Amino acid sequence: QVQLVESGGGLVQAGGSLRLSCAASGRTFSSYAMGWFRQAPGKEREFVACISWNGVSKYYVDSVKGRFTISRDNAKNTVYLQMNSLKPEDTAVYYCAADPGLAETLRYRNLEVWGQGTLVTVSS
Repeated sequence: QVQLVESGGGLVQAGGSLRLSCAASGRTFSSYAMGWFRQAPGKEREFVACISWNGVSKYYVDSVKGRFTISRDNAKNTVYLQMNSLKPEDTAVYYCAADPGLAETLRYRNLEVWGQGTLVTVSS
């Protein structure tokens, strides 16, 4: 079973950048598709980005395209979310998730492996 720990959240001004990390334990990390989700106060959790097991395929929600980049380093068992040009509406708790299925459909599946989340606050 993969276990996930997010880090890198914090307070940043609008227009700034942050890089989130999600460190995974377990020898099967490299075979899992990985995703980032977020939940803003009073809202449902939403998909942000995901990446295939080999890093080739990447998918993003429209609102972050061109601003966020997902990547992974299987040698370090870590997935990243580089967030640039941050906006106040990006404020949320960000969660990473792992799934052995295809990255293409990760956002639609009932995922079972989640991290504890890291808070990102963007001030205007």
